[in-house]
Amino acid sequence: MTARIDRDELRGYLVKHRLAGPEVPTPRQNNLRHYRLFAQGDPRTLMGLDPAAARRDEAAVLELMAAKAGVNPDPRHRQGPDSIDPDRTLDALDRLAALLRRTADRRGSVLAGTGHPTKLAGFHRALAEALEAAGCTVHTPARGARFREPTPEGERPRYLDVLDGVLVMRALDGPDGPGRPGPGDLAHTHSPLPVRLALTALADAGHRPPDLVLGDHGWLCGAGRLGIPAGGIADCNDVAPFAAEADGLVDVVVPLEDGSAPSCYVPLSDYVLQRADLAPYNR
Repeated sequence: MTARIDRDELRGYLVKHRLAGPEVPTPRQNNLRHYRLFAQGDPRTLMGLDPAAARRDEAAVLELMAAKAGVNPDPRHRQGPDSIDPDRTLDALDRLAALLRRTADRRGSVLAGTGHPTKLAGFHRALAEALEAAGCTVHTPARGARFREPTPEGERPRYLDVLDGVLVMRALDGPDGPGRPGPGDLAHTHSPLPVRLALTALADAGHRPPDLVLGDHGWLCGAGRLGIPAGGIADCNDVAPFAAEADGLVDVVVPLEDGSAPSCYVPLSDYVLQRADLAPYNR
């Protein structure tokens, strides 16, 4: 039996590794900038949500993020560290576990994808593999599908790939400056285009929509807008998934720092699988 982790132990782990707690890596000024852009309806922050339906003013966005993620609710706090409430993180992980359990009980179909392929692919993969072991079908459609993603530097050619059962995006063109993805490199994205392509490919192959989409960013919002159950992770500067959850479009959003080393998320996926009674924790 794999070693189990309890809630108090995981709470300490979240704070120690700054995945949640009083000083997460995303600074307050970055959060407030994203909140302002979301309030203005900037497409880059909407992640596929309907601009009219998701619209909130800046005060309402801050109120939402304080309630959902536990950021500092004081609008006068403009600089320095910001927070994610670890108890909200743990509560959301429990809800995600319950969502997985319901999907496993019905032997549902699953689609897993991430806009953070170098950080969160392993987290989503662990959940998808456990569901598959429980009798669920994990789909990986649209591999190799090409599309053009709008970016601040203009439209860039991308394609979908599968990384250990999780759909990811790769670059087709050369890097645009230091740190940018080159041909074949995994690419970060907020876009809903990958999930839309995957769902279209599923339908074209004669499959029904999945019973669950696991993901983040546009994977959550794109699936939720189409009425497909979805659950996953969002950072405290990403308003759209939390707005979608508040509006009843997305089932579960876990407030969590999303840019840490992949190994940091292993105890979290272990905890979810333990709470869901899924392999390797199933009795």
